[in-house]
Amino acid sequence: MPVNSTSSTDPFMLAAIAEAEAGLSEGGIPIGSVLVHQGRIIGRGHNRRIQQGSAILHGEMDALENAGRLPASVYTQSVLYTTLSPCAMCTGAILLYRIPQVIVGENLTFLGEEALLRNRGVKVDVLQNTRCIDLMKQFIRNHPALWNEDIGA
Repeated sequence: MPVNSTSSTDPFMLAAIAEAEAGLSEGGIPIGSVLVHQGRIIGRGHNRRIQQGSAILHGEMDALENAGRLPASVYTQSVLYTTLSPCAMCTGAILLYRIPQVIVGENLTFLGEEALLRNRGVKVDVLQNTRCIDLMKQFIRNHPALWNEDIGA
């Protein structure tokens, strides 16, 4: 269910936005994510497909990779923050590791697999954060080919 917040002061969403901005400054796609366990960021990342020549380094995947190998119990007590609605690949990782909650910055520029997440019992909150929306709208307008490559279009 959308929260309909245009500006978030949540420090974890702000950290995800900072990751998205870091990715953009590196010439990449501005999507960021952080994995939070017991009120502490344990993994952070941003889309680095372009920078690393990677097929899979979406923001969520990078955050999970940077968190390192963790016991299953940590994932099942964590929250994943992401600036953009999770795609099918990132949704698969969320489901695989049984992450119970995802906080999404926005889903207006891209609606990922939120219905699948909810159907499988994951709590999904969408903020419609204006900074997240603006980052993606500008990127999509300026780099449509890179965006289409990233989402497999």
